[in-house]
Amino acid sequence: MLACNVNILYYELQVGFFATYCPHMKKDFVLHLYQQPQTVFTLKDISLLFPELSYGDLKGRASYYARRGKLHKLRRGIYAKEKYNPLEIANKLYTPAYISLETVLQKDGVVFQYYETIFVISYVSRTVQVGDHTFSYRKIKNEILFNRQGIEEKEGIARASKERAFLDAVFLYKNYHFDNLRPLNWERVMELKAIYASKALDKRVAEYYQLAQTPYV
Repeated sequence: MLACNVNILYYELQVGFFATYCPHMKKDFVLHLYQQPQTVFTLKDISLLFPELSYGDLKGRASYYARRGKLHKLRRGIYAKEKYNPLEIANKLYTPAYISLETVLQKDGVVFQYYETIFVISYVSRTVQVGDHTFSYRKIKNEILFNRQGIEEKEGIARASKERAFLDAVFLYKNYHFDNLRPLNWERVMELKAIYASKALDKRVAEYYQLAQTPYV
């Protein structure tokens, strides 16, 4: 334990020295991260921004600036700016993964109930707490997970379209109640449902389509 503490102190003295006497190094690392559009970074993300630094050096610098309050250490190997978008975390905890289900459906007016939990499709089923944010991961078959049709990727966030999120819900839940089916593009739904290769899903989608055609649904 003593040796470990001495090593940490030695590294902090090194980084502190360069930050004090070579201010451009601190700017290059911290400010360059803040200049990026994304707000959450894995060490792999950071390594792409600083290819000249070794993995050990990157890890040490990120930890150093987290202890100094310049970065947030959210989980092991995951760091964030002072103000960060929690949706970006969903794609960093487990990969591949994409935001779907109630998080997308509520935003697009297909379900009305508000959920603070962020729902994510991935290769595992578990609930993860990161700070004040809860992430609910639902496992889905690899053939579906790795198919990127209906997945929108922008600024570090992979998110299902409302049609893909609808199909994920139909596939994973039985007799799910959707408050408003009218926002869905049914032509797109019919195209995407082939991803799931499920006759049971096809039947349920047909039933929801008929329901969407009736007044006041």
